[in-house]
Amino acid sequence: MSHHRPDTLAHAPLGREAAYPEHYDAGLLFPIPRATNRAPLGIEEGALPFVGEDEWHAFEVSWLNEKGKPLVAVARFRLPADSPNLIESKSWKLYLNGFNQTRFESRAQVIDTLISDLSLAAGAAVSVELFDVDHEALAPRRLPGECIDDLDIEVADYAPSNKHLRVVDEIVEETLYSHLLKSNCPVTGQPDWGSVLIRYRGPRIEREGLLRYLIGYRQHQDFHEHCVEHIFTDLMTRARPERLLVLARYVRRGGLDISPWRATPGEHPPEPLRLARQ
Repeated sequence: MSHHRPDTLAHAPLGREAAYPEHYDAGLLFPIPRATNRAPLGIEEGALPFVGEDEWHAFEVSWLNEKGKPLVAVARFRLPADSPNLIESKSWKLYLNGFNQTRFESRAQVIDTLISDLSLAAGAAVSVELFDVDHEALAPRRLPGECIDDLDIEVADYAPSNKHLRVVDEIVEETLYSHLLKSNCPVTGQPDWGSVLIRYRGPRIEREGLLRYLIGYRQHQDFHEHCVEHIFTDLMTRARPERLLVLARYVRRGGLDISPWRATPGEHPPEPLRLARQ
């Protein structure tokens, strides 16, 4: 497995030991241009072949009220896929930890602060919701569709290769998913575990080849967002569906989970849901 630290991270204080901030500091957020990782996929800036969002959940959000009493919440963030930048996850965690000992007048002020800082870093409007920790919206659910993980296949290739993607002439409309997605963080090399859902209409994709293809990300080093874009572009190239949605829900690490989705225009993901591993 190759361990490659992208040039965009050359000067980032990330993946190293760092003291957690005691107070709020918006400067801790580290934006990374999306275009750098999109170029090898043939995706040109300003001509995206998809729509989508990066949905984040932060489970370690806390701040002080005006009397110094701690309050806690779970945050949901949404970054549009057409934002110029993504935000590196460890810098995001450090930024959120700066809220822990910072006083805010109200919950609304916390939300406004998050929207302002994250939107500036992403280069586009970021939406923010705060949930009480026992809110029913956070209850684990299951992905819709059919799981393909029980297919009895032989695997010998652990690098992404679209040669595994094959179709037959039958036109179908189906939703498939797998819990066997794994990639590796380009900053730390740590494993990123996830589940991926593929919903499409078009020539039927052979499931055995699809599963081999998804397992091929097992030693691949890239950001969650770009893994999803890689899957999307490969499926569009090899399967040529009329409609396509690719949604990944990655397992929580460091109090954050990331669930990017990319789709052909007009397609939308299922209602927000959280899996048991998140």
